Amino acid sequence: MASPENQALPTQDIKLLVLDIDGTIAGKSNSLSKPVKQAIAAAQAKGIHVAIATGRMYRSALRFHQEIGSNLPLAAYQGAWIQDPNNQKIHRHLPIAQELAHQLLDYFEQPQWRSLLSIHFYVNDELYVRELTRETKIYAQRSGITPIAVGDLRQILIEHEPTKILALCDDTEAIDLLLGNLRCQYTPAELYLTTSVATFFEATNPAVNKGAAVRYFAEELLGLQRNNVMAIGDNFNDVEMLEYAGIGVAMGNAPKNVQAIAQWIAPSVEKDGAAIAIKKFLLS
Repeated sequence: MASPENQALPTQDIKLLVLDIDGTIAGKSNSLSKPVKQAIAAAQAKGIHVAIATGRMYRSALRFHQEIGSNLPLAAYQGAWIQDPNNQKIHRHLPIAQELAHQLLDYFEQPQWRSLLSIHFYVNDELYVRELTRETKIYAQRSGITPIAVGDLRQILIEHEPTKILALCDDTEAIDLLLGNLRCQYTPAELYLTTSVATFFEATNPAVNKGAAVRYFAEELLGLQRNNVMAIGDNFNDVEMLEYAGIGVAMGNAPKNVQAIAQWIAPSVEKDGAAIAIKKFLLS
């Protein structure tokens, strides 16, 4: 892990900046601060492309994409859904296989888990839930999404494959245990399993992660290489894109294991750390 004081990184080749939303450019206020918006605009004025890669739903992330004026598609659901808001083209959609979704639901409904977890299924950019729990209501309010309560989530799987499955629980130790247990049951070739915040367990198609999304932006859409990319994130679902980028920046509020793989540690989201990182590497 590098400290802000002693790390020198090449910056002249950065042509693409990729940003996470929650905990990175949006903190408790659930909005972009003026310094963050100004730094992003200044980077764009220098000809640097700016994109968003988030675990959020596409609809929930769209206002951030629009606010920064990105000319690239939006990578939502950890990159499982990549869509261009300008022409509505879906560049990529990689859902979870029905059989695996059924298996996860069976696991979540075991007696030791059922009362603890709020289960979210994301289908066609809609949020389906078993019931409206307290955790789901808090999540929905921050996301600006109206959940659809259906009782038995199996009926959703009759005709659909979910883009992402999320299990919420205020007990972070339970989420850690859940992640550990399921990583023992499924290989990375079967499911991509991660946490985006300490209370969110997330599962997607095994080909999905933010690193793959950023690679798609850089290499397929822009003809760039990884040394032309800077990425900023704050949690375990950002690890792959921080590892891919030529400059990977972790936020000061990131878990220590995430900070350990970054090349530079920015101040926290509440101190506009993303703006400070952009100024240091792209505007100085």
